[in-house]
Amino acid sequence: MVTKPKRLQKGDTIGVIAPASPPDFEKLEQGIRFIEKLGLHVKIGKHIEKKMGYLAGTDEERLEDFHTMFTDNNVKAVICARGGYGTARFASKIDYELIKKNPKIFWGYSDITFLHTAIHQQTGLVTFHGPMLESDLGTSDVDPLSKHYFQQLFEPQTITYSERISPLEGMVHGMARGQIVGGNLSLLISTLGTPFEIDTRGKLLFIEDVNEIPITIDRMLNQLFMAGKLKDITGFLIGDFHDCLSKTDGSLTLEDVLIHYVLLANKPTLKGFKIGHCSPNISIPLGVWASINTFEKKLHVESGIL
Repeated sequence: MVTKPKRLQKGDTIGVIAPASPPDFEKLEQGIRFIEKLGLHVKIGKHIEKKMGYLAGTDEERLEDFHTMFTDNNVKAVICARGGYGTARFASKIDYELIKKNPKIFWGYSDITFLHTAIHQQTGLVTFHGPMLESDLGTSDVDPLSKHYFQQLFEPQTITYSERISPLEGMVHGMARGQIVGGNLSLLISTLGTPFEIDTRGKLLFIEDVNEIPITIDRMLNQLFMAGKLKDITGFLIGDFHDCLSKTDGSLTLEDVLIHYVLLANKPTLKGFKIGHCSPNISIPLGVWASINTFEKKLHVESGIL
């Protein structure tokens, strides 16, 4: 059963947490100012300034901030400061019944992919794959489209992604419908063999990644294929693969690798979505129903809120 969170109202409070790597606070403050300009208040996680190597505090501290934001009835949405690494370390300790009882907007991407997958599969809650406060909105040159799609949190609206946003390519032609699942390819692979293994049956699968060479992308897609995760998808959405270029001569290209696995899947596929580690970074809800038409080069995504 799919559960959509309630829409935001001006004056609502947003919880900001760092469930993975520690944020740069100067950049985070700039991202928070963007949220405040939307007419929202901000509550900062108690442990957000903690640091333990490449983690924003211990697993227990990051988990406490996560739970606190879902427990607090005054907090209407939870937005992640940044990704990096660390969310999978506490995924098995999350109180998913707590989330079921307190469904609210949860927003982020990259390493947050593990939480998107775990939360939706354990609770049915629709979550949002979108730019984060420090790593995306904390820069001086944020693309207006990255900012624009935060408006989907205030009013239910269908998102239509067409070539008005970016050039799209139909790699396997056809039409498909299903719930969107997925996110960062590296994190999807890390769910395999765990209680939170990505379920792609009857789904539109979305993937993106950053700073991975073609041979690594090949290895990950091959594992996804051998695990049967491309067999029963209804369609394939290829997002941005930023700086995923070969560093050696004679390598297969990223395009070579993608074509190989798209043809193995043999389901309607659109490539070229500016969703992921890119600018603009278009926000979409995960877990909602959507449809693609490769002939028209369009993706329609239903609203993620009530």
